[in-house]
Amino acid sequence: MLSSAARRGALIGLLMTGAAGGAFAQPTAAAKPACFATFTNWLEASAADCPLSAYGLTVYGTVDVGGGYETHAAPFNGDAKTGVSELISKVNNHALWQGVPSGLTQSNIGIKIREQLVPDWFLIGDVNAGFDPLSLKLVNGPKSLVDNNNVSLARQNTNTDSARSTGWDNSRGYVGLSNATFGTLTVGRQNAFSNDLATQYDPFGGSYAFSVLGNSSTFVAGAGDTELSQFNMSVKYQLTYDRFRAGALAQLGGYDQRNNAENAYQFDLGGDVGAFSVDAIYAYAKDAVTLSNYTSGAPTPDTLKATLADISAEVIAAKYKWHALTVYGGYEDARLSSPSDLFGATATANGQTLTLNGGYPAVVQANTYVNSKNLQVAWLGEKYSIMPNLDFDAAYYYITQNNYTNSATKYNAGGSSTHTGVGCGANLNPAITGSAPQGANAAACAGNEYAVSAVLDWRLLKRADLYTGLLYSRVSGGLANGFIQSNNTAFTTGVRVAF
Repeated sequence: MLSSAARRGALIGLLMTGAAGGAFAQPTAAAKPACFATFTNWLEASAADCPLSAYGLTVYGTVDVGGGYETHAAPFNGDAKTGVSELISKVNNHALWQGVPSGLTQSNIGIKIREQLVPDWFLIGDVNAGFDPLSLKLVNGPKSLVDNNNVSLARQNTNTDSARSTGWDNSRGYVGLSNATFGTLTVGRQNAFSNDLATQYDPFGGSYAFSVLGNSSTFVAGAGDTELSQFNMSVKYQLTYDRFRAGALAQLGGYDQRNNAENAYQFDLGGDVGAFSVDAIYAYAKDAVTLSNYTSGAPTPDTLKATLADISAEVIAAKYKWHALTVYGGYEDARLSSPSDLFGATATANGQTLTLNGGYPAVVQANTYVNSKNLQVAWLGEKYSIMPNLDFDAAYYYITQNNYTNSATKYNAGGSSTHTGVGCGANLNPAITGSAPQGANAAACAGNEYAVSAVLDWRLLKRADLYTGLLYSRVSGGLANGFIQSNNTAFTTGVRVAF
């Protein structure tokens, strides 16, 4: 079987072949001359009205940058997906003013191809990379974890696991065929259906600075595991008939193709009736990976921890447009259970080292899910057009997990003593010396998280918009275990330009 690098190289070859083939096909319609007459003309024309296209190829992208203030922040990290941690996380600590990258949309650059091969059949493809506009680095979640290896919690900067780690195609890298009657078949690195759903049915479109669904792909986009929001090597089929649509997505290969599970698949079923849209998704993954870092004692500077689980999840979401108002909502139910293979790990000892997402070695941890974890996510939001070029968006997000402690769980029974058991009382130990203890005494205890957010988005020009808003988030119970702080309010203002 070809390596993942070889497969992705083949995809680029196909894209270039399509471009060359286009030289002998009928060229696409020339862009309107007025679009490029002056820079102002270009800004006043949308990317759809004035694309950078020729012979079936379109170069496109977004640059999104701003700044903000957080009451309990984590310092900037140019490798992390979000750059800064607007949503409360374990490392959020002191108040900070700092630059904010990609607040409303992940900054990115890409190339699309759509070239007719024969009547009604098109060669399609897309290669896209997300980058940090402040550090100019390609987004790499596992690298942000490695950056903080052997660093005490109080001194860590923003870090988070992510499916984005592969470099020039950390968003997408696929080719395929499209036909209006028979549907679309694509192969390569692609979004999971759950990822597409999170973007389409979230009032903020999966924003990092204002949306829980965008900031943490564990919730909905990854159907219980952030690394499952994108499949590194996969085949995807989508069919639309009248008002209805259906799709199937299957992973090709396992860890050997830099996939983030040994096996995974998803199904989508949805439709549109007038102003109402709905989609439902079922997702399954075998030996799905979640990576984390070491605060001390990492075997090597770039070795991470790998927690494995078998995951099954259902997601349903809907939206309805009425005049200037669009209402969004959805629900996810994900179950994480013992992995099919712990690769030698036991209930009390770590397993063997594997090379996983991002190419970093990772030590498989003891089975966390002797008792299954049930993760539930619900959200409700709206987008209201105050004026044709001014929107007000708001949303409420709620996350809850059950108590899935087991006999190997360590918890504080009282005083300073540590015992082994399944109890879930208040945490007695602070995350760092001098801080207040947060949440329950084990991460496997029942817990909740909620967040509220609001944004004003002013489309000053068709290609550029200004936005300002806030996100407040709070965790409790097991979801707050080990946190330095339990809440954060993040204020963000930025500008986004599309090309």
